[in-house]
Amino acid sequence: MDKTVIKQRVKAYLDLVRPFTLLAPIIVSICIMIASYVYADYEASIFNYVWTMIIPASLSFAFLNGASNALNQVTDLEADKISKAYRPIPSGAVSTNEALSISLLMYMISFTLSILINIWFVLFIFLIALFTITYSLPPRLKDKLIFNQLWVGIPRGLLAIMASWSVFGNSLQPLPLAIALIAMSFLIGGSITKDIIDAEADKKTGTNTLVNTFGVKKAAIMALPFMFFPFVFIPILINSGILNIQFFILTFLCIPAFFIFYLMIRDTDKHHKLENTSSWALMYITYFVFAFGFSILTITG
Repeated sequence: MDKTVIKQRVKAYLDLVRPFTLLAPIIVSICIMIASYVYADYEASIFNYVWTMIIPASLSFAFLNGASNALNQVTDLEADKISKAYRPIPSGAVSTNEALSISLLMYMISFTLSILINIWFVLFIFLIALFTITYSLPPRLKDKLIFNQLWVGIPRGLLAIMASWSVFGNSLQPLPLAIALIAMSFLIGGSITKDIIDAEADKKTGTNTLVNTFGVKKAAIMALPFMFFPFVFIPILINSGILNIQFFILTFLCIPAFFIFYLMIRDTDKHHKLENTSSWALMYITYFVFAFGFSILTITG
């Protein structure tokens, strides 16, 4: 096979799994895993677990996210023909059967890697996979108003944080639960940033989102409390003893929540170079900072 053809195929497959979005589960999971390791007060060096626990677990998340992305592009074909015709399936670079095969393979790799960790991690990966599958396949909860927000926030926020913590610790402890609930709330609100560009295509293909139902401004107003208040409530969690005082600095992440809100109502017609709006990019960055900050504060606290 010609080298040019090979490069084109590789690029098409990468576009299918959207590698930039795989950074989120890798970065967030590693941060939370390190925090759980320190919190659990292991005697052995963390470097003893890099290849046996941390890398397999983070790759399990990455493959799971890639599988979800590929499956979602298969079921979003009609909408993508309208708003993202350059994507590999509507452009003809990848067939639907190829995409489904890649998705299935990545789901299988994710599950296989999860088995190397522990039973709790396997359970969480299974639950996250269930959410991603029902998000895209019938009854296709992506099409259902409100449910489409929950089906992003619950697996990527609550379950992902708990799964990451379970690698070394007990994810049912108050600390990881509090952090997971904050992440869930933030993503329930922040995930509507991805719907701005697709508003018209979603409406034509029967997907009801806050954006195409109420308009961008009203949707942004509805989303703001979910992004803002979880961080504002951190002092209350500190006062109740669930979080230690050093986590107070995370309260200031309520500030980028307002910037996300501002960009949502201002940047509706501009495509971000990473295939979405600037509000979407800032939402991801804020989530990275939250996970990284939590990890650093747990390690140094």
